[in-house]
Parts: sequence; C-alpha cells; structure tokens
Amino acid sequence: MTTDRVSDPMRVEPRSVRFRAEREAEWSELEQMLDRALAGGLRRLTEEELHRLPMLYRSAVSSLNVARKTALDRALVTYLESLVGRAYLAVYTSRRPERGPLRRFFFERFPIAVRSMARELALSTAIFALGVLVAYAMVRADAEWYFAFVDAGLAGGRSPGASTEFLRDALYAPQHDGLSIFASSLFSHNAGIGLLAFALGFAAGVPTALLVFTNGLMLGGFLALYDERGLLVPLLGWLLPHGVPEIGAILLCGAAGLALGRSVLAPGARSVRDALVDAGRRGAVVAAGSVVLFLIAGFVEGVFRQVVTHDLLRFALALFNAAWLSAWIVLGGRALVRRRS
Repeated sequence: MTTDRVSDPMRVEPRSVRFRAEREAEWSELEQMLDRALAGGLRRLTEEELHRLPMLYRSAVSSLNVARKTALDRALVTYLESLVGRAYLAVYTSRRPERGPLRRFFFERFPIAVRSMARELALSTAIFALGVLVAYAMVRADAEWYFAFVDAGLAGGRSPGASTEFLRDALYAPQHDGLSIFASSLFSHNAGIGLLAFALGFAAGVPTALLVFTNGLMLGGFLALYDERGLLVPLLGWLLPHGVPEIGAILLCGAAGLALGRSVLAPGARSVRDALVDAGRRGAVVAAGSVVLFLIAGFVEGVFRQVVTHDLLRFALALFNAAWLSAWIVLGGRALVRRRS
C-alpha cells in the first residue's frame, strides 16, 4: 500500500497504525490481483488466485466496516472504500467479458485434451498408415483386392474396371453427379467411423484399432488404383483439401478411443473406473471437436472441390488446412496451461 493512499502513520492514532499493520499484506495482495483482473479479465489470474480473490474481498469489506464504525483515520477509510469498490467489480462484473463457453471449448479445452493424448494419437496415426500401406501394396500386386477394401457404394463406379478417362473426369468435372454422391457418402461414412471408433474404445481399444485400420485400407486402395493409372498427383490434389481435416478427425477419434482402451488395460495407480472416467471426459472433448473438423471437410467437399479444378490451388488449400489445424492443436490453450503451472 502506497503512502499517497493512506496518511502518514506518524499523524494517526496508534490504533489505526496497528489496524493497518495487521491487514496491510492482504490489502497489497488484493491490489495486485485487481490490477491484473480489471485490466485483462479474471483469466489473468491463476486458479489459486481465483479461489483466494473472494476471501480477500470479504476480508477487505470487513476491514472497511470496522474502520467506519471505530472512526479510524479518514484516509484509511477512503482507501478501503476504493479497494472494496474495485474488488466488487472484479468479483461480480468484468471490464473485459470472459470468453464464451464455445470459444473456451475450442481454443482451450479441445487442443489441451488432444495434446494429453499424444501417444494415443501417434498410435492411431500408425495404425491408419499401416492400413494404407497394406492395401496399396496388395492392390498394386492384384487389382482384385480393391473390392475387399473399398465398398462399391462408396466407390461411385471408380474401380479397376473403370476407364482412365472416367477416373480422371471424376477428379475434375465440377458438376459430376457421381462425385457429389461419393462426397456425401464418404463424409457420412468417415464421420460414423470416427465417432464409433471413440465410442467402442472401452473394449480395450481393439474395435477402435480395427476401424481406424479399415479406413486406412480404403484410402490405400484408392491410392493404388489411381497410381496404377498415372493419376496419383491429381488424386492427392482432389483428396487432400478435405482429407486433411477429415482424416485428422478420424485419427483424433481413434486416439480418443485408444485412450479409453488404455484406461482399461493400464489404469496405473488409479482404479479402472477413475481412469475410464478421466479418459472418457477428455475423449468426449476430442470427439466433439472432431465433429467440427468433419463439418469443415464436408464443406470443402461440397463447395470448394466442386468449383476449383486447378491442382495448384487444391494443394495450396491442403497446405493451408494443415497449417491452421497444426497450429490449433499445438498452440491452443498454451496460455491457460502456463497460468496454471
């Protein structure tokens, strides 16, 4: 507390000096919190400070009541009135509105939950990549394997028996009916696979791993088919703009399901129930965020890919999607983690 806010101790009664000396440390602590909270919102405070702020506020109110009733130094009363008023603003209002629940969810809770599953995400990615490699190798060796990996309803006529012109036209024709049907079917398929992969994770993660692997097999089959026709680069340009968020969402849901499986198989020092509850909460956050990625992928499939047929523009959007998705997951919620550490 500065001397310009409270009169010189040599000019007040000893009772006021003792009263201030006993409580000045708390007032100073409260002042420091208020300077940050009123300037940048309550989120500038640590979790411990958020718990302590109401207690310091009530203590300051009590000190003000005592100062008024016992006719202590008038400068001290004025200072406490100002301190209590500022504390009221910090506790019950805010000069800077708190971020909304959705903003906190997507820019803090979601990326933090994803990073907490880094090992599961790496495993999910490895399982998916294995499926891609297995299907690619088998279809290149024998085209008949294509039908074992790719559902005819999802393929939209794109199979080893189709002509190269038909396969190329499916990548570049802006209003191709078969492409629209395929886009819608693929979105529904992948969204279902992703959410189901999370939901079935409690079964030791085995169904989750199988679903992620199966989805990798389907992609590997398409890659092999188009590569055999010399259309791999155009296929990647067609696939990656929506594939980055869509496949990313599948991998995230797979990680959430594998986290559930890990909590069952290796709960650590906790009980299986407690570990499963914790993994379920974090997994639900990841799955909910993944739904947004599926929606973004659906928008790119249904709009951008239908009107943009230039390979360079398609790859540019794919790089842009990879950049913002990576930044979202890697950087999101870092400030909150630092404040809590």
